[in-house]
Amino acid sequence: MVMTRVLPRPRAMRLRLPRMSALTWTGLILLLLFLLLALAGPLAVGDATARTGETLAGPSSSHLFGTDHLQRDLFARTAEGARVSLLVAVAGVGFGLVVAVPAGLVAGYFGGRWPDDVIMRILEALQALPLFVFALFVIGITGTGDTELGFLTLTSTTKVVLLLGIGFIPYFARVTRSATLVEVQEDYVDSLRVVGVPRRRIIGGEILPNVLPPVLVQAFLWIGVAIFAESALSFLGLGIQPPQPSLGNVLGDATSYMLLGAWWYSIIPGLVILIATIGFNLLGDGLGDALDADARR
Repeated sequence: MVMTRVLPRPRAMRLRLPRMSALTWTGLILLLLFLLLALAGPLAVGDATARTGETLAGPSSSHLFGTDHLQRDLFARTAEGARVSLLVAVAGVGFGLVVAVPAGLVAGYFGGRWPDDVIMRILEALQALPLFVFALFVIGITGTGDTELGFLTLTSTTKVVLLLGIGFIPYFARVTRSATLVEVQEDYVDSLRVVGVPRRRIIGGEILPNVLPPVLVQAFLWIGVAIFAESALSFLGLGIQPPQPSLGNVLGDATSYMLLGAWWYSIIPGLVILIATIGFNLLGDGLGDALDADARR
């Protein structure tokens, strides 16, 4: 009689999703509301510069957010402004990442040696100058309009993106450097060096994928900061210039009419800025907590 061994049936693999706290769910809901307004809003409404109603009319069925002082629909202005502010924030953070991540990788890989010292001194010089002081200096020289640099034209939007990106570089580079310093101490890096793997392959192919998760979480957090910073610059007249709407310059236009009873003109764009900032920060904190929990497991 031939005995056969019955192998146990393998367990079905389960996809583990990180548990999200109530605050993280709140951030997700707020972020979805903001993205719905910023991405779908401009498609659902007409021209944000068209005069379609009465002057400073309150919220109604025909104008959900009311109208502004030039008879323009405030929902269209706010939706288009949210889209512009989101694109500027994402582009600014992306520019900062493109510069900061390679710099942080090199600094961390050569920790304590001259490449690390040179990169860190440059980052400290950038970080010593506050973003708004730097913006005032640059825009004071170039003006708020378009700037011609030979064959290259820098619009006000492009200048805001570059200013935000330059301001974020030190923070992203420091996070990348700290994570790289930890990875360099791991045994797999020593093993790759022993077998003769090229340095660029170790940094780009092995260390970079392990460093990216915490860096991307920080980038997510800084998108909310970038939306707030762009709104502040545009509110002061240093950012996106009219007639192109952004959350900052829409709110800036509303300040003169708050005392006339047009509460919707300033409160609604301000709430949108608040929702975006809180949503990105709460969800970013939740993603960071999930990564920490996975690391502990």
